[in-house]
Amino acid sequence: MGKLLVYQSLWATELRRAGVPERPIPERFDRVKQAGYDGLAIDLGATDLEIARSCVPEYVRTGLKGLVMAFPTSIEGLRPALHLAKEIGAPFVVVIGRVMPLRVEEMVPVIRDWLRVAQQERVPIQFETHRNCITNDLYSTLLLLEAVPEMRLAADLSHYVVDREMVLPISETMQQYVTRILERSDSFQGRVATRSQVQVPIAFPQHRPWFETFVAWWRAGFALWRAQAQPSDLVFLCELGPPNYAITDARGEELSDRWQEALELKRLAHQLWDEVS
Repeated sequence: MGKLLVYQSLWATELRRAGVPERPIPERFDRVKQAGYDGLAIDLGATDLEIARSCVPEYVRTGLKGLVMAFPTSIEGLRPALHLAKEIGAPFVVVIGRVMPLRVEEMVPVIRDWLRVAQQERVPIQFETHRNCITNDLYSTLLLLEAVPEMRLAADLSHYVVDREMVLPISETMQQYVTRILERSDSFQGRVATRSQVQVPIAFPQHRPWFETFVAWWRAGFALWRAQAQPSDLVFLCELGPPNYAITDARGEELSDRWQEALELKRLAHQLWDEVS
């Protein structure tokens, strides 16, 4: 049985604050390492491939494990991300596929083609539940899972809460749909959403019901993953994005401390893992 690995996202370490320079990338690697994370994910939607490749020595220097979030706009466009994954020792690549046919029957060969490329490169892939990509919609993704049994997911449920404008309490039918997503998920991403906002401060009292909903989903996802006796490690990625993901006030200042929130999610992930163990 594998263990839980908690990652931070390089994208999530950005400030994107007017007039404030970003920390140098080596400094951000050091900060993530010192905070006790197991790895650091590179998001190719926020960082170009050249900068991503320049990070390879930082993984060697710090000993952090790698992960790649890929946004391919063609079938072959996935291959460079798979090559990068091998360079940084990533256990898999998360695919946010930007080839988006309208009909499910047209999506199926796209998914199978990406799986074929991944098999050729010998790098496993997971398809993230993400907006503005081939898994944009909860319902069509459920149909894809039926059509492609070997398709595995990286569950970022925040996107589907917004996509479907879910309401509390979660209905029995919607909970069944979410469970079907969790059953096919081999990694999870830490972000809390409401039906109108994809990322909200987790400590605000008005968000407590949604926070508890996501905690219950993560706990269930961890338990389902363990029940499948997966031989690999389970990755939980803290991915609290900078503005415009993070909500800001009239001056453009964030309403909460994302770094501290991510540390709380890291602590919570380990607590949930212990509970289901």
